[in-house]
Amino acid sequence: MAKGATRAHASMIPQQTLKSAIHCAGIGVHSNRKVRMELRPAPPGTGIVFCRTDRPAGSDRVIEAIYDNVVDATLCTAIGNGRVSVRTIEHLMAAFAGCGIDNAVVELDGEEVPVMDGSAAPFVFLIECAGIVEQCAPRRMIEVLKPIRLGDENRYISVAPAETFSLRCDIDFDHPELGYQSVVFDPLRACFRTELARARTFCRESDVAGILAAGMGQGGSLENTVVIGDDGPLNEDGLRYADECARHKALDLIGDLYLAGAPIIGHVRCLRSGHGMNHALLSALLDDPSAWRLVGTEHDAAFGEPEREPVAAIA
Repeated sequence: MAKGATRAHASMIPQQTLKSAIHCAGIGVHSNRKVRMELRPAPPGTGIVFCRTDRPAGSDRVIEAIYDNVVDATLCTAIGNGRVSVRTIEHLMAAFAGCGIDNAVVELDGEEVPVMDGSAAPFVFLIECAGIVEQCAPRRMIEVLKPIRLGDENRYISVAPAETFSLRCDIDFDHPELGYQSVVFDPLRACFRTELARARTFCRESDVAGILAAGMGQGGSLENTVVIGDDGPLNEDGLRYADECARHKALDLIGDLYLAGAPIIGHVRCLRSGHGMNHALLSALLDDPSAWRLVGTEHDAAFGEPEREPVAAIA
């Protein structure tokens, strides 16, 4: 995880973007359509924005990666602007968060981010190849001021005030090869690239038929998804971590939380959460002005958004 998700040093940390543009190509795990993606540098204050280059030039094809642009959370995170949408953004968003990229433009000639190997590792590799450069503006961070919890004892997600960002992610499946797993991640003590980025998306073998019948997972394969059967993973290479499935849930959570528009300073904990609950937590937090404040701006301003790069300048 990128350095600097601490309250005490927020005003000292500069925003970062890519040093140069870089591209890749692949298929969408749900659409099974080929897509070309290019990651480009962006000015301070831009945030992460997606641009559908298969659509006519103009602001209609640009979507800001922020929580209130989420349009679907069924098996992936999708954002839209009322005219176009992009889905399965969570692994790329996790890579941006883990590498400390505050500002970037993601150009796509299709509706879905390529799945690559089902993890965030290929995107981390792209970012590292492009290089990271500091910018002449302080990083904005969202400091949690009071606890928020959604759900019940069987399934929940919560965030509480803390000096730094950290998370605990628990999964619990009625399955002999999954069962209960727990992952704790603190970026001050662990590296996103080695601890979480390589964890791949997964599903149970018994769920495959239903996913396909629902029109999802059309591009899924053992090349990009860990499929768990009753006797273990069907993938020839097995698991990358003994608790890979829990680590991937933590990866998804980091990607979804980055739709806050800035790193969160607080402790997040969840049990059996998914994209829908992740986004519900962000909404509950950010829609309550007494629950957070923005730090790291030049004036350490509370409850206000700093200026953002106009969408028209990106389109």
